Amino acid sequence: MHVQLQEQEIAVQAETAREKIAELTVLLDGFDKAAEEIRITRKTLPELPDPRPPAPPSAKLPDHPAYQPITVVFAAAEAPLRARAVCEAMDVEIAPNKVNNVRLKLKRLAERGILAETEQGLFTRPRP
Repeated sequence: MHVQLQEQEIAVQAETAREKIAELTVLLDGFDKAAEEIRITRKTLPELPDPRPPAPPSAKLPDHPAYQPITVVFAAAEAPLRARAVCEAMDVEIAPNKVNNVRLKLKRLAERGILAETEQGLFTRPRP
């Protein structure tokens, strides 16, 4: 009888081991499938076109040195500015011809994408 109990106990342990082997086989198959999918992705991903639009060409500051102080003013500005406020920030005389010259420069910078004209005569740095 003792042999019979041992035999039954061994049979139960063997069945438990088979069940664990089946579970581990399913788990291993899942890992193999995931690894194969990653290998395929690694091979095909470089062949796919880049979904991001090409970066726009960076805006180029005009060569004239008068534009540098304007960009410095806007780098420090916390709100959109008008030409008169830019003149004041640069300590330029507030005269109609000076304000108009700065306004023309602001328009050129806006055309190049360095500044943005949010409304008529109001300029700010463009948002990224």
